[in-house]
Amino acid sequence: MPRIMTYNVHRCVGVDRKLDVDRIAAVIAEYEPDVVALQELDVHRARTRGVDQAHAIAEQLEMTFHFNAAMRVEGELYGDAILTSRPERLIKAGPLPTISGVPGLEPRGALWLAIEFDGVEVNVLNTHLGLVPREQRLQAAALTGKEWLGDPRCVDPVILVGDFNATAVTRPYQQLLTALSDGQKAEGLPRAIPTFPSSFPVLRIDHVFVSSRVRVTRVQTPMFPLARVASDHLPLVIDFEIRAVQSRAVPSAA
Repeated sequence: MPRIMTYNVHRCVGVDRKLDVDRIAAVIAEYEPDVVALQELDVHRARTRGVDQAHAIAEQLEMTFHFNAAMRVEGELYGDAILTSRPERLIKAGPLPTISGVPGLEPRGALWLAIEFDGVEVNVLNTHLGLVPREQRLQAAALTGKEWLGDPRCVDPVILVGDFNATAVTRPYQQLLTALSDGQKAEGLPRAIPTFPSSFPVLRIDHVFVSSRVRVTRVQTPMFPLARVASDHLPLVIDFEIRAVQSRAVPSAA
């Protein structure tokens, strides 16, 4: 059964303040996902010793990857990536809207790949929303608009994952439910799982949203010691299946 993981890796700096790309890769490898959506990656940044974290993690996992730089400062990049061992093609990578006049806000973006699962292309989107509610609402509106989920190419099946910095009682979360459903609320699944902070998770801000042809069959969060220290978020691991296209009955002639 296909498996996707979404994981805010906090630039590979753990709660012990140790920079360690290898242990992030080790946490991911424990679950053998087909697709990994990562947020908060540093690429060639001085603060993390100039490592291309997206490339380093993909290389260890023997996956291809696409990286979207939400922020660029000369040769230093910061953003999100999608890694996979499946056939894939990049559809789009780009920025999300922000608000001006608020100091300290980071640019945000999204990344969209079409990934093949047993002959079916699944549209997989990864994002990381901002921290300010008004900013989040703008970004959620953009994601559900014509540039992303409303794009004619973004057809069912669709999976949207990432760190949304928004719980289920917020307006941005509700906006996203106008286009997709919460994968953790699928019939037969237990209570939805919090992922933040990793040492004692109480907030559910990492989400998986799915279209009608995607049935989530299991959601889990690793709680072993390495996962609880490697980043300030725990990864969210999602098993799913793709429903067959429902054929329409052809009315018989009178």
